[in-house]
Amino acid sequence: MTTREYLDSYETNEPRELTYGLLREPAAPFFSHQEVVLKIARALVDHVEPAARGKVGVAPIDVILDVDRALILQPDVLFVSNERLAIIRDQVWGAPDLVVEVLSTATAARDRTQKLGWYRQYGIRECWLVDPAAERITIVDFSGAMPDTRSIGRDDAIRSSVLPAFSPTFASLLP
Repeated sequence: MTTREYLDSYETNEPRELTYGLLREPAAPFFSHQEVVLKIARALVDHVEPAARGKVGVAPIDVILDVDRALILQPDVLFVSNERLAIIRDQVWGAPDLVVEVLSTATAARDRTQKLGWYRQYGIRECWLVDPAAERITIVDFSGAMPDTRSIGRDDAIRSSVLPAFSPTFASLLP
């Protein structure tokens, strides 16, 4: 399937991604997964909107990373800074500044490998891999020559290079 065929197909609220022309339609996430997504999105919106720092989005929203190679992903949560708002149209046409993937048994391996590799390759500045079961967040900062990876525990403050003033504890983002 091409990017155009994907975009011209039916509109849906179900998760789906296009990876190099192959359509992937996983089952909907569990309620517990969505609770974490909602808490993170709410915390980001509460931080971003009052200071007009940019826009926060939640899946399902298509992030078109490569039109020609038909690579369209749907991160659980994303942030696009004011300086880059032009990439938001009906979809997100390019790399958000920050993406968040909430890991589940079915998605963890893919999120930690393939998706993380694509996020680095296509210019996402920072990725959070949130593991609610282990009560850990892995923050991968791609802004330097080499990725900087930090692990955040339940009682640790989140430190983001993309949103430096955002510093809640991970525990505050758990249901």
